[in-house]
Amino acid sequence: MAFSKITTRKIYEQIADQMKQHIIEGGWKSGDKLPSTKELSEQFQVGRSTMREALSALKAMGLIEIRHGEGCFVRSVESSEIRMPSFDTLLLSREAIFELMEARIALEASNAAIASNRRTEEDLAAFRKLLKSMEERLGDEAFGEASDIEFHRLLAKATHNSIMVRLLDTISSQMEAAIREARRIQLYGNKQVSLQLLEEHTAIYQAVADRDPAGADAGMRSHLTHVEQVLRAYLTDSR
Repeated sequence: MAFSKITTRKIYEQIADQMKQHIIEGGWKSGDKLPSTKELSEQFQVGRSTMREALSALKAMGLIEIRHGEGCFVRSVESSEIRMPSFDTLLLSREAIFELMEARIALEASNAAIASNRRTEEDLAAFRKLLKSMEERLGDEAFGEASDIEFHRLLAKATHNSIMVRLLDTISSQMEAAIREARRIQLYGNKQVSLQLLEEHTAIYQAVADRDPAGADAGMRSHLTHVEQVLRAYLTDSR
């Protein structure tokens, strides 16, 4: 497939539109693995951060699944389900971002409580493997961001409720697109903050492992409230 070079504003949205059309037309079929972020960046002649935003938009539309350490795969979905979420104001409005953070806290606290009742030994093994990697690579910005996203997605998957996974994908994708640089600089580039985040993630995992819904709910609310405070301070100071 020959992609055209993108030269106007909101580049990632235009890339997402081209990729969406390619999927709808059958260029990429259900189950197909997409080219790597590096390869797609070269084809579109854009930076990798822009390419990641486009992929996040496709994930929010339910078109692709991003598997940690494996790549991006086309999901099985009817064309009538496909649409670009109308979150454009997130790129401009701090209030919209803060509302999204509030919605995320409510969703993920519920996910943590549900997961503590439904998690399997396989779920716990995936958590342990990820937490070990997070501990070994503290202060690595790119890995810190990716592993944080994966932790929350593992938690949603541990609810064994596909709607919860879809809701989280939509919210987290928009969060990534709206405040990617703030998240990376303020949360993952600081080793001390990364260590605190690891401790918070570990506490959530332990509550889920102990089948403690109240503890999992409280741990997630505490964790995301901390994240919100860091990002709110950064976004307020930067305006």
